[in-house]
Formats: sequence, C-alpha cells, structure tokens
Amino acid sequence: MDKKIKVIIDNKSVEVAPGTTIYQAAKQAGVDIPVLCYMNLHDLGVENKPGGCRICVVEVEGRKNLAPSCSTECTEGMVVRTHSVRVLNARKNVLELILSDHPKDCLLCQKSGRCELQDLAVRMGIREIHAVENALVSTYRKDESPSIIRNMDKCVMCRRCETICNEVQTVGALSAVNRGFNAVVATAFEQDLKDSRCTFCGQCVAVCPTGALTEVDHTPKIINALADPSKTVIVQTAPAVRAALGEEFGFAPGTLVTGKMVTALRRLGFDKVFDTDFAADLTIMEEGTELLKRITGYLNGDKTVKLPILTSCCPAWVNFFEWNYPDMLDVPSSAKSPQQMFGALAKTYFAKMMGIDRKNLVVVSVMPCLAKKYECQRDEFKVDGNPDVDYSISTRELAHLIKLANIDFASLPDSGFDDPMGESTGASVIFGVTGGVIEAAVRTAYEIYTGRKLESVDFHELRGFEGIRTATIDFNGLKLNIGIAHKLGNARKLLDGIRAGMYNFHAIEIMACPGGCIGGAGQPLHHGDSSIIQARMDAIYREDAGKKIRKSHENPYIKRVYGDFLGYPMSEKAHELLHTHYFKKEKL
Repeated sequence: MDKKIKVIIDNKSVEVAPGTTIYQAAKQAGVDIPVLCYMNLHDLGVENKPGGCRICVVEVEGRKNLAPSCSTECTEGMVVRTHSVRVLNARKNVLELILSDHPKDCLLCQKSGRCELQDLAVRMGIREIHAVENALVSTYRKDESPSIIRNMDKCVMCRRCETICNEVQTVGALSAVNRGFNAVVATAFEQDLKDSRCTFCGQCVAVCPTGALTEVDHTPKIINALADPSKTVIVQTAPAVRAALGEEFGFAPGTLVTGKMVTALRRLGFDKVFDTDFAADLTIMEEGTELLKRITGYLNGDKTVKLPILTSCCPAWVNFFEWNYPDMLDVPSSAKSPQQMFGALAKTYFAKMMGIDRKNLVVVSVMPCLAKKYECQRDEFKVDGNPDVDYSISTRELAHLIKLANIDFASLPDSGFDDPMGESTGASVIFGVTGGVIEAAVRTAYEIYTGRKLESVDFHELRGFEGIRTATIDFNGLKLNIGIAHKLGNARKLLDGIRAGMYNFHAIEIMACPGGCIGGAGQPLHHGDSSIIQARMDAIYREDAGKKIRKSHENPYIKRVYGDFLGYPMSEKAHELLHTHYFKKEKL
C-alpha cells in the first residue's frame, strides 16, 4: 500500500495518496475551489485537467507563482492557501479577461441559467470588466448542423468537448487550434459540423460549460404547428424521457413521471400522445426476426449470412459506423430505429385510419438524444420530401415548453397514452438503458426459436454499467453469444476486435451515450454524476417490472397492426416501411 502524503489546505490537515492533485485534496478536506475547464467524469474514465483557464489557482507556500490546483500534484508537507487576497484577485482578473472576449447576450443565450461561466461571474461578484474589451468578439462564424450549434465566440477553451469527443467517443471531430485570444476548438479543416465526421451524439453539448455548444431548438416550429388549425399534431415519447424529465421540475433523479408527462403534453395541445415504446416493440418484432433468420441461415450453412448482427436503434452509432466501418455496412440490422418506425407507421397506418393526408400530419418526437434531430432529417426517411418525423425535441426542450406554457408540472394528475400507438410492454421500456435492446430481443427470440414459454424474463447477465460486456444465452441448446457496448470508444474496440477475428458474437448491441439513452445529451445535465445515471437506470427497470406484459410479441396492438396492415414481420410491406440501408461516408 502506497504511503500517504500529508498536506495542509487552508489550515486543514489531510492525508492523500501519491498523485492526488491539490483540487482533489481540497475536495477531500471539504474546501471548495472554483473551476471552469476542469471536468471529472469518473465512470467514463476521463478527467479533463488542462489547467488552462487558471480559475482554480491557489497559493503554495514556497512557490513564487500561483499553481493551477486541478493539474498540480500534492507533495509531502505542502501548505496551500485557496482563498488568499492574492488568489482571489488573480481569479477575478482571469475571469474578467475571459469575459472581455465573451458576448454579452446572456438573456438570449440557450445556456442562460445553466452556464458555468455565468455562475462564476455571480460567485465572484463581477459587475464590470476593468480589462480592455477585445476586438475578437463576434469574429468567429456560427456553425449549425441538424443537431448541434457551435458558437465559438462563447468558447472559453476549456477543451472539455475535445476530451469527450476524442477520448471517450473516439470520434475525432474536434481539436484545439491557435493560442491566446485566437484559440478555439475547431473541426478538421474548419469544416462545418454537418460536413465533418461528427456523429451528433451531443456529448460535447452535455459537458460544455457555456453556450459555445447547444442543441438546435425545434420548439418554436412546434408551437407554430400546434397553433395551425389545418394540422394534426401528434407526439411520441422515448422511454428514457420519463425517467429524467422530473429532474427539471425538482423531482429526485429516478422519479418516474410518465403519467404527468402525458397530461402535460395534452395540455400543450397535442392531438394525440403516443409512446415510442410501441414502436420499440415493433422494432423487436422486425429486428428479432432478422436475428433468427440470420442465425438459422448460418446454422444451415448459408455462407452469405453476415454475423454478428448489430442493433441499429442509435443514430449516433449508425453515423459513427458509416464513417468508420464502410466495409461492414451489411452487418447492422436493417431495422429502422423506433423513432423512425413510429413516424413511418404514423404517416401511413394512423393517417389512413384518421383520414388525414400525411402532409397535414405533424409528427413530433421527444427524445433523450440530440442525434435524433439529425436522424429524422435523413433523406431516406422522407416521402416526396415530407419527413416521417417532422421534429425531434430533447427532454430539456420539453421541460422548456412546459414551463413556457405555465403548467404546474408537479401538481398534474396522471393519465395514459392514446391508442393504438400508446400500448407497450416492459421489453420496450428497457430500450432506454444499455443492454436493454438486446434483452428485449432475447425475450421474444427465445420463445419464437424454442417454442417454449420463457418463465423468467429478467436477463441480469445482460445488465450493468461496464463499458463492454459479454454474455451467452442458452436457446435450448443454441448458445447465443452477445456483446454489449455503450460509448462510441467502446464500440470501436468491439468492432476492431471483430475485424481482427477476436470475437465470435452472434449479436451486438451498441449505444453511443453513457448508460445508453438515459445518459443522452438531450437529458437534464448530470455533470458526470454516476448516481443520477444509476437512478434513471433503476427507474427504467422498475417500470419494466411493473408492466403486465413484458414481451414485445405479446403486445395486442402490435398483433393488430400486423394483422390489419403489415401482414407479418419482415413482409414486403414491413420491409418497405420499417427497414432502411446504410451509406459509405467519405473519410478525411
């Protein structure tokens, strides 16, 4: 066991392990040091500590210059002062310099009220800026993609986005360029995000402390649609939303607010409130059938069968795959995501049922994900230019709409989803967590393959928070090897391993965000607090356990849509509406 190091911080003695930074030691001693560029996402294995902003500087006895506490390691006998006059003046001067090169449009900024730079200015009592205003304000162009807006005038060079993009997601879309006031985080060759290798996972938005990175806001367009009497506006809500929306209204993380959410959406004026879980059950019917078809073909000696099959529900993952694995585009399931399956059915099956022209039907989705904004704008999900899903908003955007409408969310009564696309099973609910899609598929595939009733539907071996997990499920003699990954960096490891012949998987589930959709970039900001992600995960499994029906193929409304409209899973009509294909993208 390593010998402890004794340090004194603000007259408090504390013993820490070798390699501990002053910031970490201060936290252990109960001393709060303000930070801006620093970020520690424990469960992602990432600590951003460039020491660049110098907000966290402290005075170390015997050292002439002030030390950045986030990147300076403790030494034996070190004496540290975190709030001396010299330290306070230095922090204030640094913050004034940062603010001197920052736009003053806080009232209009999307991050207003949730901006860490704004919070620091309040904490340090900044009321005027003594430093000279810098001319570089508003000289950078605004970069807008289908999902994410980059406003580099508001970048404070904390480099958190670069860390999450390159080290956790391994996308490599962002990197720092230049120095001083000219410094900025840029895309390769200064491309717009929409033209870069960005996957639109949005994790950069989730960690940005200012308004430099924000989501594209679709709420004004939705308000206009709701006010248009010629339009029928329906909404679908993803499973992860109900486990996190309450956090925006003061509820504890992990509080399920499904019923209140449905009531709020009705009061906002939506004509029908449906559940993406219905489409998740539909996804299992299509994807599960495809899985069994491939495995059966493989067992019968068909050399054209491609295994492992990869889940295709996550649009950021699909985009990542198209960029990085163009030689393997025939491996993922051709099934659309639940969001897009819902849209395709809404503008055919539901529109026909209601006697509505698809152009007068507006389909809105509420998602925990920013990549869904990009997904619904892909050309292959349109009919004569009319998208299957018109607008996708995040959990945070829905909370904003509810507050805008002056709805007292906490006091709302519970209500249920509308039929026929509101009925769902426990299998569809768990789509919101890592491992949930493949567990839902196993529940159905097992019974179809074996012809036996599955008595216990809880596959605990598929659950967990490890970045890469493996399991083998016994289908009455058939050993089904399964791989699971969340975060794109882990996805890369799995796919590289498959390329190298290291694995023998039959099926792989991949989600781009930490913990799956519950950690999506459109959720209430959790700042790397793993207890919040865990609470959301527990809520999802709680809702699954409370469902009367927990297998997708037993959903009566799924049976009805096949009987009345689609025919059977992977029929010609089902393939036309519910399946897609993938594209090779140019690599830089």
